[in-house]
Amino acid sequence: MKPRAHSVKAYATPAADAPLAPSTIPRREPGERDVQIEILYCGVCHSDLHFARNEWHFTQYPAVPGHEIVGRVLRAGPRATKFKPGDLVGVGCLVDADLASCPYCKRGLEQFSPTMVMTYGSMDRHLGLPTYGGYSEQIVVDEHFVLRMPPGLDPAAAAPLLCAGITTYSPLRHWRAGPGKKVGVVGLGGLGHLGVKFARAFGAHVVVFTTSPGKREDALRLGAHEVVVPKNPDEMAKHAGSFDLILDCVSADHDVNALLEQLAPDGTVVLVGAPENPLPVAAFGVIMGRKSLAGSPIGGLPETQEMLDFCAAHGIGADIELIRMDQINEAYERMLKSDVKYRFVIDLASLKGA
Repeated sequence: MKPRAHSVKAYATPAADAPLAPSTIPRREPGERDVQIEILYCGVCHSDLHFARNEWHFTQYPAVPGHEIVGRVLRAGPRATKFKPGDLVGVGCLVDADLASCPYCKRGLEQFSPTMVMTYGSMDRHLGLPTYGGYSEQIVVDEHFVLRMPPGLDPAAAAPLLCAGITTYSPLRHWRAGPGKKVGVVGLGGLGHLGVKFARAFGAHVVVFTTSPGKREDALRLGAHEVVVPKNPDEMAKHAGSFDLILDCVSADHDVNALLEQLAPDGTVVLVGAPENPLPVAAFGVIMGRKSLAGSPIGGLPETQEMLDFCAAHGIGADIELIRMDQINEAYERMLKSDVKYRFVIDLASLKGA
């Protein structure tokens, strides 16, 4: 039997070419292991725009984006033991999976589960409806997929950590960025600015690659030791063959072969940006030097909690611009122009009067 549902306010789009506008969506009543959360803040990810406009060709409408969620627990099911009403919590890109049978979930690698249910763009296994994201008043999530927000984090600046943060933290951890390592971060945007903060906090020597010379000062402020403008051949030549790891945060077409040339032997370029078109790779660019071209998504729930605790301990949050819910369509257009430093976050209090 399907659980009962209740309606909540949200911002949704009915079609790929339509703006987001006030709407209502169903949320299930909390089950035994569920947590009902009042959403306070939701980060605006570039994935939200891709999804809203069906650029990945799987969107079902009406569509409600948002997977960088910070809120307060309203109530918890009788068998949900991790959280209580009033707790400050977070929800990222995942809200469900077949935890009992999935070997990846049992290892804390829920991001690789073939049964994972995304915060939006999947099917809610309980209601039999599409999942709706964080551009809404409330959300109901299995407690396994709810994260504890540690004291000391600004909840608004913490919202982008639930996607952009873990997307950059996870590969830096996996490829062991730290003292004695030279790490490059390509692109100083929503992902890249957090990659710089993490790499610096891990103790690595950090170099930012940016096509915008005007970002040099900001890159240094965020923690970079050096800045390289790829269009400057002398700057590229200076660093060629010296990087242990390069975190590629660019989602536009670009020359990944030029980045492979920057690697030391056994170095790795890790893609976390997602260009629409395939990136040509010269075979000898990886053969000579035993170099690697890899990719990385978000992390699992244990690693995401580790990341949040790390951020609280090191004073790391996203650089954000807080917006009202009714400013989301304007924010999308500005995001396309890279007119934000460096992440929009929606104050969901503005939805209550919508």
